[in-house]
Amino acid sequence: MIAIRNLTKRYGSVTAVDDLSFDVVAGRVTGFLGPNGAGKSTTMRVLIGLDHATRGTALIGGRAYRELRAPVRQVGALLDARAVHPGRSARAHLVAMAHSSRITRKRVDEVLGLVGLSDVAGRRAGTFSLGMSQRLGIAGALLGDPEVLLFDEPVNGLDPDGIRWIRDLLRSLAAEGRTVLVSSHLMSEMQLTADRLIIVGRGRLLADASMDELIDGNSRNAITVRSPDRPRLDQLRLDLVAAEHQVAEITAEELRVVGTDIEQVADRAFELGLRVHELSHQRSSLEQTYMDLTTGSVEYGVRDDPEAGEGPATSSPAMGAPATADR
Repeated sequence: MIAIRNLTKRYGSVTAVDDLSFDVVAGRVTGFLGPNGAGKSTTMRVLIGLDHATRGTALIGGRAYRELRAPVRQVGALLDARAVHPGRSARAHLVAMAHSSRITRKRVDEVLGLVGLSDVAGRRAGTFSLGMSQRLGIAGALLGDPEVLLFDEPVNGLDPDGIRWIRDLLRSLAAEGRTVLVSSHLMSEMQLTADRLIIVGRGRLLADASMDELIDGNSRNAITVRSPDRPRLDQLRLDLVAAEHQVAEITAEELRVVGTDIEQVADRAFELGLRVHELSHQRSSLEQTYMDLTTGSVEYGVRDDPEAGEGPATSSPAMGAPATADR
């Protein structure tokens, strides 16, 4: 399990992570989401000892990364797919990693096959496309067969087949009982992959919930009821309002209901003898829910106010932030 407690990381005057706390448990894929500058990559770097916390703790199985006896066998991480010597072949890169952790060459060949690089294992990493580099980075993360896995933007550069492959891989790793934390800006893919979501903005926790809890809690979720039977539709509206649900009259024949589930609306309509032409549930997407949550937490974005001038809107404190604080 991963345990982040009151984690704060500052780079000079810039606070990249601000009193952040959350857990990542085994057996599920946990998505780690947030705008650029939210502190995702910084949190992962602190977790595996590449940066030191200003305050707080980031523990893996109750220990700091530097205290792990065999870190490659306990934690696998892909934080930068291009962090490979460009002159080394894919196999040589993995063999060097394996040698430092007493891992067999047989395991090197296994992970090369697992990520689909067996046929190009002799090519220099510097000639790889971004998608191939991602696969090599994933192979490195899997090399020690670890129980804890961290992936920062693993779908970058992958084609649709590769994206589906990494989705299936992440879910299969979690199904084996491993702890899987993955960051991404691709909301549609996260909705298909993650079981639980950690959302951060400007270094602070915005949400820690299951996928269903997060989306179902969005106020944009609504039930539409349409009927030509105006008297009974009016009675349904009054009953729902009396039950403290939000009801809006869209037209004389259509209601929009928020704050209940479709079964309760259907049961009450049946009890009233209401003739229904439509009863539907409009469920928000993860993308819309994410956008609603992170409004006001975006470091870089296009200004919506046409009078505010052209060009990107930036937050001045982030201008001096180092590259490691960018996500």
